[in-house]
Amino acid sequence: MEEAQRGALRRGRARLVAALRVAPLWGPLRERGLFTRPMVEDVQSAGSRGEQARQLLIDLETRGKRAFPVFLSILRDTGQGDLADMLAAECGCPSAPPQLVDLRPVELELRGEEHPKNVNLPERLSVPVQAESERPQVPPVPVRGLAVDKWNQDLVYELRADPCGRCLILNNINFTTGLGLSTRHGSDVDCEKLEKRFRALSFDVLTQRDLEARDMVSELQKLARQDHSALDCCIVVILSHGCQTSHVQFPGGVYGTDGKPIPIEKIVNYFNGSNCPSLRGKPKLFFIQACGGEQRDRGFVVDSNSPGDEAPIGSVESDATPFQAPSGNMDEPDAVASLPTPSDILVSYSTFPGFVSWREVSSGSWYVETLDSVLEQYAPSEDLLNMLLRVANAVSAKGKYKQIPGCFNFLRKKFFFKCQ
Repeated sequence: MEEAQRGALRRGRARLVAALRVAPLWGPLRERGLFTRPMVEDVQSAGSRGEQARQLLIDLETRGKRAFPVFLSILRDTGQGDLADMLAAECGCPSAPPQLVDLRPVELELRGEEHPKNVNLPERLSVPVQAESERPQVPPVPVRGLAVDKWNQDLVYELRADPCGRCLILNNINFTTGLGLSTRHGSDVDCEKLEKRFRALSFDVLTQRDLEARDMVSELQKLARQDHSALDCCIVVILSHGCQTSHVQFPGGVYGTDGKPIPIEKIVNYFNGSNCPSLRGKPKLFFIQACGGEQRDRGFVVDSNSPGDEAPIGSVESDATPFQAPSGNMDEPDAVASLPTPSDILVSYSTFPGFVSWREVSSGSWYVETLDSVLEQYAPSEDLLNMLLRVANAVSAKGKYKQIPGCFNFLRKKFFFKCQ
């Protein structure tokens, strides 16, 4: 959606919330392809008519170039033309709906086939044909599959805002003594790489260092409560020690510097459609550099056409801590069990759940080092999932002990970073 159209929706929001009749809109919104059934149901669950109208306007900004003119057309079709005219005036576009193209019949003669005399067939057929000068100009379709996907609005998230979103990096290095959590040497290297990379990809980056669990939660909730209406995406990066936790959808947990664990599932839940409505329908990406457990994977023997990539002895550390049953109120089974089905969420883990994640003192973690390299090389041409496959393949080839990153993907579309 163009910025002028977004501005028109925001300037007219007060009048729309007060006067918009939402009930007649649900059917046309689905029929015209602006909203899916789950999206409509999500908006309907917002509460009163006014709250539904407010949420509808927020979500409408995420629905692409066609959203604004189609919405005006739906308003007119449902007897709310005054609101459509108001939005058109705010946007500075014509208030009247576009006129249909004049179609002129052209007579086509049926030839080349004899018909039985007792069958009455018209000898000429009138077919509406659009004049050449009036035909819409269609851009040429790119030949390569990746290019086709990248410009298909139905299959690709749109990133048009500048910056396209906010990125929060939580970097825990020093932990309270006596907890068995070592200093995470090399994590600053990871942090600097990701700060630079995501800024280059048009994100507004904020970094917080050495936070206790409650302060990590506070930063995450603060980000979730911000208004993301004018943005297209949100990224959370966590660099810390990790552990296993009980879960329903997203495994694992990360430690604050005070040794208290925060389940990944709880972190993701702060940004779902209920808790962060201005990110509904927009991609929310989580990158977790932390151990998923304490198992060390020695791998298995395979034929290889490339030399081994062993890290120098003594320079490799892990972010592992043993699994412990949660104590106190840190784990909330009732809240977790009632999580809504996630959408537009991807959680990328540095390691398979249950295993350690390796980090080198001088060059940082295997996962972040590889992720940064892959983003630098392939972000202009490949979608995120394809790049994460490259990361997994490269990391799995490293070292004496093995590691393979993975992800839990609930994105509805392909995600391409906005490259300058």
